[in-house]
Amino acid sequence: MLFITNCYPTQGIKTKVGRNFSFDKSINEPLSSVFFCERYADGSMKEIGSSNLMKSIKDCKYRQILFYIHGFANQPEDVFESAAELQGLCDKLKRDEVMVIPLIWPCTDAGSIVQNYWDDQKSADKSAFGFARLLEKFIKWRESAENSPETDPCLKRINILAHSMGNRVLRETLVKWDKYDLKSIGVPYIFRNTFMVAADVVNETLESGKPGAHICHSARNVVVYYASDDLALRASKGANLRNKIASRRLGHTGVEDMTAVSNNVFGVDCDDFNNKYDSPKGHSYFRSGTKKGQPGVVFRHIFSTILTGRVKGKAQQRNTSVLSLS
Repeated sequence: MLFITNCYPTQGIKTKVGRNFSFDKSINEPLSSVFFCERYADGSMKEIGSSNLMKSIKDCKYRQILFYIHGFANQPEDVFESAAELQGLCDKLKRDEVMVIPLIWPCTDAGSIVQNYWDDQKSADKSAFGFARLLEKFIKWRESAENSPETDPCLKRINILAHSMGNRVLRETLVKWDKYDLKSIGVPYIFRNTFMVAADVVNETLESGKPGAHICHSARNVVVYYASDDLALRASKGANLRNKIASRRLGHTGVEDMTAVSNNVFGVDCDDFNNKYDSPKGHSYFRSGTKKGQPGVVFRHIFSTILTGRVKGKAQQRNTSVLSLS
C-alpha cells in the first residue's frame, strides 16, 4: 500500500529513498515536510520518494485514485486498517478500478478525549503546510518532462475522501496552497470527486468567501454525507464552545444553506442507518455495512459516484437527497 505522511519518522526527517520507515509515536508534532512511502504485506515500510510514488500511481493497473484523509484520534495502524478495508470494498465492487492511498497526519494518543480533540485540531491546521507541498509537487510532476505530459500523460482520475476532522486538514491544505504557492489566484480543478463524510467543520464553510469554498473550486463534485444523530459531532459542537464557536457541524446538519454554495455541492442525509453501521456513535458509517467486508449504503453511493462522475439520489430539495437501507 502506498501512503503519504507528515508524521515524524524514527529514522529522522531527512529524506532518503530506499530507507526503512517507521513512525516515531513519541512525537506528534506535524512536519512541514511529507514522506512518500510504501507499506508491505508483512507490515514493513520503506520511503520511496515523491517521483517513485507518482510514477507508481501512473503505471498501476487501477484506473482511479482515492486519497483518504482520516479523522482525529487515529494512529497509523488504525489508518492502515481503515484504508485496507476501503481497498477491499473497492476491489469487491470492481477490481482494478480504484486504488486507495491514505494521507496520514499525526494525532494525539494520550490524555482526555477533550484535550486530544483540541490538540488534534491544532495538528490538523499545521498539517496543511505539508500537504499543500504535496499538491504543489503533484502539479509540477504532472507538467514535468519526467512525466511526458505531451506524449505520455498520466490519465488517472483523482478522488479524495475526508472523514471527520480530516475535512479540516483538507480545507486548510487548500487554503495554504492557494495563499503561499498559487498567490491567491485560486486553486485548480484537480479532483473528480471530493467526499466529505461526517465533516467536523462548521456547516457554512463551503459558502462563497469562506475557507471551504476552495474545496468546491477544486472538484467536479463535492458530496457531503451527514447525520443528525452523529454523537461524535454532537460532542464536537460542545467542545468547540470552549473557543466560543457555536456553529453547527457540517457532518451533523449538512450544508447550512444550499442556495449559498456552488451547484456542484450535494448533500446526502444518512440518518436512516448511521447508527446501525457504527453503534453507538454513528460517526464511521462510510465503509462496511452491518457486516464487515460488505459495502454499506454510503460506500456504494461513493463508489457509484467515482465510477460515473455523477451523484445519484432522489432530491428532497436542491442537490439534497436521503439515503436509506431499502
